[in-house]
Amino acid sequence: MANTKQDRKKSTAENDDKQKSKKQVKGGAVKGGKNEKFVEEKVPARLTEFYKTKIVPDLIKKFGYKNSMEAPKLQKIILNCGVGAAVTEPKIIETTVKDIEAIAGQRPTVVKAKKSVSNFKLREGMPIGVRVTLRNNRMYEFLDRLVCISIPRIRDFRGLSDKSFDGRGNYSMGIKEQIIFPEINVDSVTRVIGMDVTFVTTAKTDEESFELLKAFGLPFTKK
Repeated sequence: MANTKQDRKKSTAENDDKQKSKKQVKGGAVKGGKNEKFVEEKVPARLTEFYKTKIVPDLIKKFGYKNSMEAPKLQKIILNCGVGAAVTEPKIIETTVKDIEAIAGQRPTVVKAKKSVSNFKLREGMPIGVRVTLRNNRMYEFLDRLVCISIPRIRDFRGLSDKSFDGRGNYSMGIKEQIIFPEINVDSVTRVIGMDVTFVTTAKTDEESFELLKAFGLPFTKK
């Protein structure tokens, strides 16, 4: 005769236990018979601590601030890439978005034309650029990679110009090739693109902004 009802119940219970144990192993670590959820630990950017412990005291000593809150700080970094060739080749926008996303670690926005220009065959609403704004940890991580890895890979580099301040504490620099960033695979590049990198600070003068960015490691030309 076939297995009894009790035997069949035991076998089904054992199968259920095995399936539950498999799900627990896939879902996360099993400790004490309970499924523990994985919690990602947020690690602060290296330049965040460097700014608080090193840069701020040096700026207070140099400019005589009464409070550490008066010291200028970096608000945001903006990457702006104009793609005029997208008027005739719309697919260039897609590759540019992928490159900027890999460089910045954040999805950029596509900038569209505000008005039509017949001489350039440009119509209102056509995509002509890519832009992304970085803040907080992503901003400091990008700056760290830019100073330590990307800028040293620029060909015939002789330092950044100290004449690109706008008079209100903001600084802009140009990058001719996106291949200086290690996130870009040179073999897969079909078109070399350039971009502008703008550092927006809370500094009231260009001198304060210069000292702040110099302390972060931007290699300005020697006066």
